[in-house]
Amino acid sequence: MEPAGEVPDRPPASQRVVARDRVWTIESSRSYTSRMVDLPKTAKGRATRARIVAAAAALVRERGAAETSLDEVLERAAVSKSQLYHYFQDKADLLRAVVAHQADTVLAAQELQLQALDGWAAIRAWFDRLIALQVEGQGSGGCPIGSLVPQLAETNEPARAELAVSFDRWEGHLRDGLAAMRARGELRADADIEALVTATMAAVQGGLVLTQARRDPTQLARALDAAYAHLRAQRAGVRQVSTEL
Repeated sequence: MEPAGEVPDRPPASQRVVARDRVWTIESSRSYTSRMVDLPKTAKGRATRARIVAAAAALVRERGAAETSLDEVLERAAVSKSQLYHYFQDKADLLRAVVAHQADTVLAAQELQLQALDGWAAIRAWFDRLIALQVEGQGSGGCPIGSLVPQLAETNEPARAELAVSFDRWEGHLRDGLAAMRARGELRADADIEALVTATMAAVQGGLVLTQARRDPTQLARALDAAYAHLRAQRAGVRQVSTEL
């Protein structure tokens, strides 16, 4: 037994996740979704499929996944029912493709900044780009990926797996950049890259939610300022202040 008044040491929360019989990891999700996607072999077929996905994505943004019907997708995309079912098994399969489409859209809007997040100026420029996108949109819309999580994660397992892969694709740019900075000695040798990446994406997503709710991009700016300070605290040579009681 522990001495009275003392709190036993506990591992970090990330190490206390309860294991389950079926656990979807990033690797299993990527493998799963790659098996699900069979792109058309012809340019015309790929164009038709892309038009269907784009139409579905637009409707989901406007009305939400639950309120979007396949008949509406057919009308918006100007395709027949046989064409839709040639490319997608059902609505759930189409929504998984919508997730991948939204991830592509998000990454394309940040492509220039995401190419090399391996320095402080580059990370700050990425944050500034995220804020600028919200200013342009007047704080509306939220995250095209994050907004799909509450709509799909509990009801559509393939879409949830695709969401996990989408976040991993996004985070991967920062993960690679921070690893390069640590290798150059710009970050502490014991810096926990995965923890930093997760905390940063949490700040991005939380900031986007508050920005959408308040129609105020300052919310995201504040969240990213805090994330930047947290990252900078891991610079090599910066003394770490213990938080243990």
